[in-house]
Amino acid sequence: MPNNLTPTEFLYACSVAPEVFELRPDYRALLLVVEGLEPQASSAVADELIAHAEAHAKELLAETPVDQLPQISAWRDAYRGFGAKPQRTRNSLEALTRRAADGLPRVNALTDIYNAISVLHQIPLGGEDFDLYDGPAQLPRAIGDEAFDTTAGGEIVIENPSEGEVIWRDNTGVTCRRWNWRQGKRTALSEKTSTAFFILDALEPMTDERLSAVGEELGQALESLGGAVQISRRMIGAQ
Repeated sequence: MPNNLTPTEFLYACSVAPEVFELRPDYRALLLVVEGLEPQASSAVADELIAHAEAHAKELLAETPVDQLPQISAWRDAYRGFGAKPQRTRNSLEALTRRAADGLPRVNALTDIYNAISVLHQIPLGGEDFDLYDGPAQLPRAIGDEAFDTTAGGEIVIENPSEGEVIWRDNTGVTCRRWNWRQGKRTALSEKTSTAFFILDALEPMTDERLSAVGEELGQALESLGGAVQISRRMIGAQ
């Protein structure tokens, strides 16, 4: 069912379960709802960010193994905390950073911008279609019977998360498995998306100030995708 909440109502209804903070007390989520996007917009900003992200990834990996980069290492530890094997299920930041050194995938300006910001600032960052959410976003640990729609062999299939896995979900089902590993198809961004929802996941050593600055840079870049872009935001932390 389509989302019938305003951006402000939606953001302040989003929640992180206490058991997630018990697992990682240093976790914070910066949530953005971005209205007024023009789905077919192109952007020189996206091209510039992609080029900078690719160069930055090459510099990082020339000096440090990918699994020892601070945020990637922190997320590998977080995955182990709920029983996932990070060498088999790489968080989105690690997967993008590995690809960026040889060239980031190009999808559309909206997706390209947030992928580039993710690599540039070394933060897992997911983007989804706000209008396709059923109620607010929630971050609990899974029971194991939640529905997650993905693809296998080119066909849509329904999977279930592992018990105890950290998942983003709404009232219908899972929107992203293993915290920030793989997003579902139901709420995915598309060429019809005019209002997007972004989740920026942070662990130490990233500070609140740096997290806020990344959100500001993302918002400024997205303003290139429409003449009347409006941004609402909220940070959720243990305190």
